[in-house]
Amino acid sequence: MKEPKVHVGILFEPQIEFNLPTPYRIGGTEVCGKQTVTYDEGKILWNGRRYGELLFEPQNESTDAFELLDVTIGINFHWERKEDQRFLGALKIIVEDGKLTAINVVKVEDYLTSVISSEMSATASLELLKAHAVISRSWLLAQIQKNREIAEAKTDYSAFTQTEEELIRWYDREDHTRFDVCADDHCQRYQGITRASTEIVKQAIAATYGRILMYDGKICDARFSKCCGGAFEEFQYCWEDAKHPYLAKQRDYSVNSQKPTPPDLTQEAEADHWIRTSPEAFCNTTDKRILSQVLNNYDQ
Repeated sequence: MKEPKVHVGILFEPQIEFNLPTPYRIGGTEVCGKQTVTYDEGKILWNGRRYGELLFEPQNESTDAFELLDVTIGINFHWERKEDQRFLGALKIIVEDGKLTAINVVKVEDYLTSVISSEMSATASLELLKAHAVISRSWLLAQIQKNREIAEAKTDYSAFTQTEEELIRWYDREDHTRFDVCADDHCQRYQGITRASTEIVKQAIAATYGRILMYDGKICDARFSKCCGGAFEEFQYCWEDAKHPYLAKQRDYSVNSQKPTPPDLTQEAEADHWIRTSPEAFCNTTDKRILSQVLNNYDQ
């Protein structure tokens, strides 16, 4: 079976600069070196001409990489900053909402190699990286599958519900429609091959190649979080008004402790106590050795 590709939205700016260290193809022409594209009257201005869309394709998908300059990471987090990033695969430039969007078209397994190196430390243990690879792969393919189903249905999709007593707006699916997933924490943290630097990451991807989580004949919309509150919520209260039996609320506790029950956070006293204290949890640790193995420097 041919390995699927994913379209990842990376950068959204009126002007985008990138570098092609090796020759890339666009149409029947080879292009190399530093390039600049600019939004101009609803088109992409490049080398003095306007285009509706541009696609720069590598000669060798396994080795050729392009570099995007000044990519914003950690959007709206305390460690938000810009950095230059390198990516395998193709570079697609489109016009979107009065700006240009740079999209990386890359093989799924290459994407995952970057994700598990960017979401956590590339020096984490093999078993942890393998587990994360399966979860991330499942989430990604579930999003691609759902996007395809929505497109094939040809009906308006809405993540908005309203009753006489409440209004709910889910900020997830409708935030981007021109590509499969974004590259920041809103989706999965993806930073190209900038941090995919260890052999153990490649081992984790190879050991789980193509493996996904399934439930009732469908790919699981698997989710994960590094926010250690001692409990994890049900899908329909966090992501979308859809109940998935495989994502039920539970306490996150050590196997050696008595099984505590989740607090009722609809009760103000319980919620106040939960927020102000440090609940027992499997991931509740201040051990710097463990944290440095699992988290990237800016997460610590």
